[in-house]
Amino acid sequence: MTPQRFSANWFQRVRLKLRHLQLFAALDEHRNLHRAAASLNMSQPAASKLLGDLEETLGITLFDRHGRGVEPNWYGSLMIRHARMILSELQETGEELNALLAGHSGRVSIGTVMAPAVELVVPVISALTRDHPGLKIAVAVETSDVLAERVHQGVMDFAIGRLPGRFDPSAFDYQEINSEELCFVGRDTHPLLRLNRPLTTADLADTTWILQPVGSLLRDRVEALFRAEGVPPPQRVIESASPVISMAMVAETDSVTVFARALARLFSPSGSCTILPFHKRFSVEPYGIFWLKERPLSPGARTVLGAVRETAAAPRRAASSAASPDSAFTDIKTHIETSNNRI
Repeated sequence: MTPQRFSANWFQRVRLKLRHLQLFAALDEHRNLHRAAASLNMSQPAASKLLGDLEETLGITLFDRHGRGVEPNWYGSLMIRHARMILSELQETGEELNALLAGHSGRVSIGTVMAPAVELVVPVISALTRDHPGLKIAVAVETSDVLAERVHQGVMDFAIGRLPGRFDPSAFDYQEINSEELCFVGRDTHPLLRLNRPLTTADLADTTWILQPVGSLLRDRVEALFRAEGVPPPQRVIESASPVISMAMVAETDSVTVFARALARLFSPSGSCTILPFHKRFSVEPYGIFWLKERPLSPGARTVLGAVRETAAAPRRAASSAASPDSAFTDIKTHIETSNNRI
């Protein structure tokens, strides 16, 4: 046999097959051609020809034959080592494919608006990362128009928010989840708290406000609330889309801002801010989960979506089983009495 130098695609030239790799591993384990062939459900002549043809093509003897069996030489030992590595990688590939098919691994990109980020996404991710450590989840918190654009472009698997009117709703699958209850937030020494009663829009009219820019969902909802009660919308407004800036301003001044109630409870754990008591509940339009119809969700994305749906459905199931006229009245009364709890 005449040895040849090995090019980058040498394995294609010699037509290296998976069966060769399996035979190398079997010969390493049994050191006997007959037993190695039997372990692979091959006849000994077929195994001998497979190995001999490869050695002839390579121009290298890989195994030394003797009366008791075969023994790999330096070349054979190298082939065995790499054969085992490749077979191991293929086995791991199968395990990863099974995990991916079951939704236990892979990468999922989702987006959410503020309230469900706190109420849904955080508990879902906490549970999934514990139960499915191979699942990689990327989360972005944005406004609904940004989320819809990213889902439409295929950048995100799905999002939790509202579908803006400029998008064709027939292009998306949409499942409504919940409404987003809002509240007004001020610092815990705010002068309006001295009124010792639920506040009205008239009480808040002359306050300095920290609000999102004109045209944003929360800004529109606050202005609509004031107009519905016959009060001009806030005039002294500092605009900021950042919840951190808004909360920092509220903590240091007598200004007021509006937040989703779930988010308001999360901010300022030191207790420097409080939810201001207001004479009625108010919210923005419901949000939901949406994804592109024409883009099938990956197994991992379906796993996350299922967990979000399950988490969102749990409070509704509990509420429907426990709801009664008396309990509903008690809930409203409790809300009014405790609406100035610290956050």
